Amino acid sequence: MKQSKFPKGWDEERVHKVLAHYEKQTEEEALAEDEAAYEDRTQTTIDVPVELVPAVRELIAKHQTSHHSKTTADNSG
Repeated sequence: MKQSKFPKGWDEERVHKVLAHYEKQTEEEALAEDEAAYEDRTQTTIDVPVELVPAVRELIAKHQTSHHSKTTADNSG
C-alpha cells in the first residue's frame, strides 16, 4: 500500500479532523465561512496563470519567512 505524504505539520489525524469539519458543515455554515474569508482585509484572492504558481508560492514562502523573522526579532526584546 502506498504511504501518504503530508505537508509539514500535518498528519492523518489532522486530515480526518478537517474532513469531519467540512462533512458536518451545513450549506449555510459553508457560505458564512466563505463570506468571512472574503471580508478578511489582510489577504486577497487573485487569478494567476498556472505556469506562475510555483513563483508565486516561492514569493509567499519568502514573505512568510521574512515576516516571521522580523516578528521574532521584534519580540526578542
